[in-house]
Amino acid sequence: MTHLHAGLSAETTEKARAELNENPETLHQDIQQVLGGAQGWIRDMIVTRPDIGFLRTDDDFILRFLRARKFDQVETFRLLAQYFQFRQQNLDMFQSFKVDDPGIKRALMDGFPGVLENPDQQGRKILILFASNWDQSRNSFIDILRAILLSLEVLIENPELQINGFILIIDWSNFSFKQASKLTPNMLKLAIEGLQDSFPARFGGIHFVNQPWYIHAMYTIIKPFLKDKTRKRIFLHGNNLNSLHQLIQPECLPSEFGGTLPPYDMGMWARTLLGPDYSDETEYMLTYDALHVRENCGGGGGDMMTRSQSVVESGTLRQADRDTSTPLLALE
Repeated sequence: MTHLHAGLSAETTEKARAELNENPETLHQDIQQVLGGAQGWIRDMIVTRPDIGFLRTDDDFILRFLRARKFDQVETFRLLAQYFQFRQQNLDMFQSFKVDDPGIKRALMDGFPGVLENPDQQGRKILILFASNWDQSRNSFIDILRAILLSLEVLIENPELQINGFILIIDWSNFSFKQASKLTPNMLKLAIEGLQDSFPARFGGIHFVNQPWYIHAMYTIIKPFLKDKTRKRIFLHGNNLNSLHQLIQPECLPSEFGGTLPPYDMGMWARTLLGPDYSDETEYMLTYDALHVRENCGGGGGDMMTRSQSVVESGTLRQADRDTSTPLLALE
């Protein structure tokens, strides 16, 4: 077994073999073929794309793309090219692509995304989004997307997650029609390109819960942009948590989703990424319906959680966020 398999459990190693066509004995050779070893046709393909800067091609990096595309070399190269092309085409999103960037930091502290500490029963990491917590005067859609992509970049360093993949749960409780009307096709297309087409991760399921009718309408509009594989992995549960529990065991879920775990601590993932830079100046109280913010005035009980104030004035948006295209849902 090569160093690339170091730390993998026997169960995960076998899963990689069965589901991803990954062979520990030939792994180094497979990577060299992608980079242009004995069979240099993919290296030749890289040369034919001088418009793309392939900024990283080490073994550890290439391996996550191979795993994401089940060791299909053509699909691996296509994903690798799209990964760097997406970043080149959206330079503003990645110029300050780090956890202490004010926009990313603010989104993380507001729970975008939430990341559960323990995986589901299949070893998949669970990401959660409480849509109604999106304060559109405070967090731009672009910064939320950047925070999600940065979180995935951190998580995908874990070889277990490269193999087991991810689950995304979006709770649409109290997500208003007014909030939904701010979403534009360009925004959602950007998210689809960044997550579906350009990132080396295996998404085992995207689960909508408590979605209102206008989220159904929005999904119908964006459905043509989704790959068939992606569409098959999107589940619209409504308020039927039983159907969610058939796919993700309640023992893996917090109480907000009818699980047996305690309510999710919205600051947990931010504290994990920010470490000593995380400072608490504003108190949060998490309820099932929404995340209520109040100024720190000396009160608070055992259910209170805190997060720091933004260092950027509310409502400050990047140029890329000033999307003037038609909303998916019109208020009139």
